[in-house]
Amino acid sequence: MKKVATYMLGCLFLLGTYTIFGQVKLPSIFTDNMVIQRNKPIHIWGWGRPNEIVEVMFDGEVKEVTVEGNHSWSIWLRSRKADTTPHVLYVRHQGQEIRLKNILIGDIWLCSGQSNMEWPLDKEMHYPSEVSKTDQGLLRLYNPTYAGENIYNKAFGDSIVKRLNREEFYLGHWESSNQTTSSSMSAVGYYFGKKILEETSVPIGLIHLAIGGAPIETFISAETLYASRDYRGKVTKNWLYNDALPKWIRERGVQNLGRAKDVLVDSLGPNHAYKPGFAYRAGVHPLLKMPIKGIIWYQGESNAQEQPRVDEYAELQAMMVRDYRVKWGDLQMPFYWAQLSAIDTKNYNAHLWPQFRDEQRKLLYMVPYGGMAVTSDIGAKNDVHPTNKKAVGDRLARWALHKTYGHAIVPSGPLVKKVKFKGDHLMVSFEHSSGLTTSDGMALRGFSLDGRREVKAYIQKRRVIIPITEQPEYLYYGWKAWTRGNLVNSEELPASTFKTSVSYDR
Repeated sequence: MKKVATYMLGCLFLLGTYTIFGQVKLPSIFTDNMVIQRNKPIHIWGWGRPNEIVEVMFDGEVKEVTVEGNHSWSIWLRSRKADTTPHVLYVRHQGQEIRLKNILIGDIWLCSGQSNMEWPLDKEMHYPSEVSKTDQGLLRLYNPTYAGENIYNKAFGDSIVKRLNREEFYLGHWESSNQTTSSSMSAVGYYFGKKILEETSVPIGLIHLAIGGAPIETFISAETLYASRDYRGKVTKNWLYNDALPKWIRERGVQNLGRAKDVLVDSLGPNHAYKPGFAYRAGVHPLLKMPIKGIIWYQGESNAQEQPRVDEYAELQAMMVRDYRVKWGDLQMPFYWAQLSAIDTKNYNAHLWPQFRDEQRKLLYMVPYGGMAVTSDIGAKNDVHPTNKKAVGDRLARWALHKTYGHAIVPSGPLVKKVKFKGDHLMVSFEHSSGLTTSDGMALRGFSLDGRREVKAYIQKRRVIIPITEQPEYLYYGWKAWTRGNLVNSEELPASTFKTSVSYDR
């Protein structure tokens, strides 16, 4: 279990509320060991007594502000370059002083999604060899617990139900990475952050908000959903009985809430981690005043079991990304996501996963300043939680290093570009196609003309050639929940599942 931090002075650090030092109050994201985003104006804000003066001092810069009538105050400091030297932030008010120590200036990445992002490092397959390497002073973790964590097919107790509000849902504080603090951290997030740190030497802060089983709808603002003509129906009635939401998450919600399911908090029904807009309001919204570098995302399993939910997913994610960027005031904020892996349909309802993976691939053309890590080659046949999270984190880091940090590396495996009919064969071209080969040294597998029966295919330099006797409308690759596709490039990065139309010269 993650630690719930209780500090001296009776200060309880809550993501959605504030830290109290006498009459001075700060958002809970401000604690010892935190990271401040480099190269962006630094925002410090909080609450105090109206008309009194608050003084902030950081790195030799001092500013004062008068507390507003609504008890709020806000100060902007000049931006700083990355700095590995620990700093102290002072906030002074009416003879009292808040002193936050061991602060670094670097890049902050938000890690969000559901259980495969939440999956802790100490359950990851590489942990036995990684644990001795986790003492990383320049890697900082904000890894809160959430109400209902690790409670599955049963009703929540009263203490959990009482925490189902936006102020108390997440509980946590910043910590430096070490053997103790990293063990419960998102494994994907940890490996991503460590890779970026190793390659850039810039201090990295990771904020982890993933929730096991959560649908995408909980991470999207309810107001944003309501403003959409297509998705307004998701937020027009009690979420537990709303067919516009994934059936599975509603069933889990009824199990968890028991008798409390009929106690309305608002028009959308009782609070829960899966309620539309709830994780956004409790976790994301409190961070919007705080500049960050970007976001990594691993989610989809809860939205991939019904055809209507699969059909809408790409637009929902694109809408979420647009909304985050607007609200953070950064229209080029990086956003990188993990594609769902492969799994056998005998043990999991994954019949729609090939289409879902393809919808995630299409997002590459809908989300600028984004990228997708393919994971179908590292799935677990009988488990929705494959344990090789290092590969996922490293592949997400490749996208960030390439597109955000400007490193000259290949960010992805082959991504289909065009399928052209030529004589008696199809000629398939790809992005990131240098050194096309197969992952196992065997004949090329995974291509189909109908999404069911595999056809022969072979590699010709940077293309794939498929002999045909008829003119198909589409070409498919990896179109099985448990795909055997083995196409990779010179970096041994796998090709994405796809369904794409065939081009014919007229």
